[in-house]
Amino acid sequence: MYTRILAALDGSSRTDLVLRQAAQLAASHGAALDLCRAVNVPIGMPVEAWSLSGEELGARLVELAHQDLVNLRGSLTASLAGEIHVRLGRPAQVICEVADAIGADLIIIGSHGFDTLDRLLGTTAARVVNHAHCSVLVVRPPRDAGA
Repeated sequence: MYTRILAALDGSSRTDLVLRQAAQLAASHGAALDLCRAVNVPIGMPVEAWSLSGEELGARLVELAHQDLVNLRGSLTASLAGEIHVRLGRPAQVICEVADAIGADLIIIGSHGFDTLDRLLGTTAARVVNHAHCSVLVVRPPRDAGA
């Protein structure tokens, strides 16, 4: 049913859970598994980083995110290891654009808690669900894992 799956990974504590679910689903369908990360300027960035120009900072953030996804891909079975996609931009928009560009059949993304800001603006997962042109699986932590 699925031939190309896009796992949207944000580097949070739920990354391993999302990656595990994506790898299991890709293996069961014989699908390629691509990894995606959207990069933007993080809140609380070290002051030293502000000495970089806008282009240098963006390039450095993309480089670090790409290396992180390369490391994660290394933990996958070789037959699952698809492409890595890292782009600057708003996460939901980047994820949907990458999914369209590669012809993904399914996007797998983690859920996050609903704090006040999430309730006002909506979560990345909710935006992806509402705007993706393919199916979306939102991975939640096990009930016994707490929040």
